[in-house]
Amino acid sequence: MFMKPNNESKKRKGGRHPKADPAKHRYVIYLNSADNARFLSLFEQSEKTIKAHFITSCIFNKPIKVVKIDKGVQDYYMRMTTFFGQYRAIGTNYNQIVKALKSNFSEKKALAFLYKLEKATLELVALQKQMMQLTDEFEQKYGHLWLQK
Repeated sequence: MFMKPNNESKKRKGGRHPKADPAKHRYVIYLNSADNARFLSLFEQSEKTIKAHFITSCIFNKPIKVVKIDKGVQDYYMRMTTFFGQYRAIGTNYNQIVKALKSNFSEKKALAFLYKLEKATLELVALQKQMMQLTDEFEQKYGHLWLQK
């Protein structure tokens, strides 16, 4: 008969592999309502998913990551980003419009359309100045909340 070595003859049990240094020690604390509310607030700000990990990081002075997201600031930033993208698209289309006017219309008609385009451009420039002013105010008010250049 064929004999298997000792370590292969044992059937393997299922389950996880045992940890090298398992956490066996447990401590219990009791908090009053005010302390519990403060603890939960700090826990939510830390964005940790497990309270035990948050407590151990507090006890052993590990850095705790606290991220505060202001939805208004985030919304403003996203809208300005999309607006700047649209503004760049207008700039690339501007030259194409002028070429099309020059090649497809008579000089008199092209000048009339260019006059309308110039008016729209002046409105766009005024809008850009207003946008830059709002961005400056945003940087003064919320400059510490987002990364600057």
